[in-house]
Amino acid sequence: MKNTLGYNVRFTLFGESHNDTIGGVIDGLSAGIKIDEEFIKSQLDKRRPQQGIETSRVEADNFKIISGVFNGYTTGEALCVLIENNNTRSQDYESFKNTPRPSHADFVAFEKYHGYNDYRGGGHFSGRLTSVIVCIGAILIKALEHKNIYIGSHIKKCGKVIDKDFSIDCLEEVKSLQNKSFKLLNDLEEKITSEIKEAASHQDSIGGVIQTAIVGLPIGLGDPWFSSVEGMLSNALFSIGGVKGVEFGAGFNFAEMVGSCANDGLILEDNKVKTKTNNNGGINGGITNGMPVVFNVCVKPTPSIAKTQDTINLETHENVKLNITGRHDPAIIRRIAVVIDSITAIVVCDLLKTKYGDDFLR
Repeated sequence: MKNTLGYNVRFTLFGESHNDTIGGVIDGLSAGIKIDEEFIKSQLDKRRPQQGIETSRVEADNFKIISGVFNGYTTGEALCVLIENNNTRSQDYESFKNTPRPSHADFVAFEKYHGYNDYRGGGHFSGRLTSVIVCIGAILIKALEHKNIYIGSHIKKCGKVIDKDFSIDCLEEVKSLQNKSFKLLNDLEEKITSEIKEAASHQDSIGGVIQTAIVGLPIGLGDPWFSSVEGMLSNALFSIGGVKGVEFGAGFNFAEMVGSCANDGLILEDNKVKTKTNNNGGINGGITNGMPVVFNVCVKPTPSIAKTQDTINLETHENVKLNITGRHDPAIIRRIAVVIDSITAIVVCDLLKTKYGDDFLR
């Protein structure tokens, strides 16, 4: 099982949903990055469930950094963080031991690991582990901001509700999202909440689209072919459970364009090269061009729903009906935004270290 992301900044994730702790190790960080524990807590708060529209499993997310930090700064050695699991109800999952939940990893995990996988709460496949990504990502997001690089995500779509896109010069929009728990550019929280509650009232769930922008990246990050910026980001983003699509810039809308509309014309502005449009999402030939890197992430509806579903019994080899009980999100679209910010920060730091070396983020 491969649990490590990155080349020169390497992040390893470990733990299971219902074990005592989950955690992560990040190796290759610059020495001298300031650790802002209050900011880490605030980022974890954004991931925490919101009463009425998300799961009733609420964890305190008490984290402990056990290596790699001294006197409030990174030392340059591997940084390891642990987060406690306290609010577990493993008995909720006993009935799923032999009846895999549709569209979860239960069946493939059973087959791949010969039945030795931890099935409680999804085990290692659980979204619970994204709290570690948020914890590590918070350290890196602050480090990037000291270099005037900003990452921000907002809910672009949930059900029938659509938020506006980022502007071509979106720095202030990205900054405006930092302190929001419900990340939107327009005032649509009530409408999206209504969409989620409507799905839940029918014992169902709902998905959506997150739009992310990275502002302030220098020209020249990434490589063509197998280490393109799109490829490295997509690899990380698709590791998040529930992500089923990633598109950069105009994405699939390119299929309906002609070249004269799709191309981003080059201009000089304040003695800097920019593009008049940003259809390519700030990337050409796999390499950043200095414009904001913009991408959309499609998030599927949460597969745990209260409606009766079809599955199989792994022990008796029969077709059976399944009724899922326990605590589940009718939507993860609000909570996943900060996770996307965080894993994006890990990839960006890897790209920056590859180009500029150990001390860039100090």
